[in-house]
Parts: sequence; structure tokens; C-alpha cells
Amino acid sequence: MNKNLIVIVGPTAIGKTSLSILLAKHFNCEIVSADSRQFYKEMSIGTAAPTPEELEQATHHFIQHRSIKDDYSVGDFEKDALNKLNDLFKTNDYAILIGGSGLYINAVTKGLDYFPEIAPAIREKILEEYHNKGLEHLQEQLKSLDPTYYNEVDIKNTHRVMRALEVCIGSGQPYSSFLTKPKKKRSFNIIKIGITAEREIIYDRINLRVELMAKEGLIDEVKSLYTYKSLNALNTVGYKEIFKYLDNEWDIDFAYSEIKKNTRRFAKRQLTWFKKDTEIKWFDYKEDFQTIAKHIKKSSLRKQS
Repeated sequence: MNKNLIVIVGPTAIGKTSLSILLAKHFNCEIVSADSRQFYKEMSIGTAAPTPEELEQATHHFIQHRSIKDDYSVGDFEKDALNKLNDLFKTNDYAILIGGSGLYINAVTKGLDYFPEIAPAIREKILEEYHNKGLEHLQEQLKSLDPTYYNEVDIKNTHRVMRALEVCIGSGQPYSSFLTKPKKKRSFNIIKIGITAEREIIYDRINLRVELMAKEGLIDEVKSLYTYKSLNALNTVGYKEIFKYLDNEWDIDFAYSEIKKNTRRFAKRQLTWFKKDTEIKWFDYKEDFQTIAKHIKKSSLRKQS
């Protein structure tokens, strides 16, 4: 295989976008985004999507290409991203995949785990229980039915808790039992790069990013989406906290402090996920990109030999 997918991962606000643009210019290739929060055209400020100036510097794919009203799953993304990579590799030996979502990165690099079809009635019942009894009730059910997955999943992620529960109930087997199948082989080499920093630096960068979002008009962006606040796409950090402010549950200073806190927690979970992957070569966020480019070139030659 002489086609190479450069995968750039790391916590939010660490500088993945700027690095990916430098590498895209260096290898004369294009960028595929695996950031599920940046798929939606209505969400720009709160997702820290690449700016128009950044998008002009390198060709990006899967940035604001869907609507929050669309039903777009990680499975859909896997199929679309692989088709796009197949096209890109027809004219280039390199492509870049960038994102902070381990699930979406794995969908492209390893393939998704597939689960049995679940009756819609089960999904509807779980959704009804969520509205009537809350997320904590669903968390306790998952803990009872699949303690293994309960200890691995972000139990505050409503969508993932509900998905795991419906598989447990619909199949009669733990959700985690479907996660052990062999991963798919890809027709391209995969070179994984991780960008990180000391925790205090990551947290400072997150705080600064949130302050910049506030200046850029995050409140107005969230106001424009208020009608759709029940959609899953908007059940995300930066939006759900401002909805609390708009509903007069929190004052604005507290809402922004919660965004910072929840984003820091998210970054911690990202690092925990990615640190488990022994294929990732980690670099400090200040590392000269030429050093990283040399590592990528060397790795690609080694994989081809």
C-alpha cells in the first residue's frame, strides 16, 4: 500500500486545525474532518469550526455539510468518509483525517462494530423513560445490564447511554459483547499523530477559546437555534449551557463558567480515550511541524517497505 492517511488527534483547543493546514500544504493534500460537532452548518461559533480564512488555505471535507435537522449517524459518516478518501487517493498519496472524537476516528481507521436491528418500540420506550425519569434512571439500568460498558462510556452522554440500553434490551446481551469483533483492514496506511500539552496549558487554551466564542457572538448563535434545542445535535457543550441562560435558569457568567468546566472535562475524556491507542505518536503542541512532517514521511516509507 502506498496511500497514507495522516490521522491528527488530541484534546479540544490544542491546535489540531492549524497543524493539519500546515501538513496539508506540505504534502499537497486535502483534509477530512472527523469532528461530529462541526458537521452542522447552523453551528459555527460554539463548535470552533475552521474560519473562512483557514478553509481557504486547504481543502476541507465534512465541515458544515449537514443540517442539525438531518439524521446523520457515525455509520453514515464512515461510509461517506471512506468514499471521499477513495476519491482523494486516486490523485494523491496522502490525505489527512482530523478530529477529537475517538468514535468517529475509529469508524474510518478501524470500522464500526455492528449491532442487531432493534425494534423501534424499544427505542421509543427508552426515550419515554428518559423524559419521565431522567438520565440517572437510564444510567442505573445500564449499570445493571452491562457494568463493563457502564464503566467505559461517558455516562453523561445521553445518546450513547440510550443506544447501549436499547441494544442490551433488544438483543438480551450486553452492549459490550458486540465490541469485541476483529477490526476491518483498510486499503491505506494509517499514520497517527497526537498533539498534547501539560494539563494546565490545555485548560488555559480552553478557557481562552470560550472567551473568544463569547466575543464572537455565541449567545446570538444559540438564540437562533432555540427552537431546535431538543435535537441531539444541540445537546452538546457550549449550547446546552447557553440554553439554560436563555431559559433564565442560570446567569450568563455561570453559563460561561460551566462551558469552560464541561469543555475541560471533555478534553480529559478525549485524552483518556486516545492514550489507550498505542499506535499514536505524541508530540508537544509547540513542536515544529517540520519535525512532525519528517516523522510522517519516514513512517510512510517504513510501512511501504
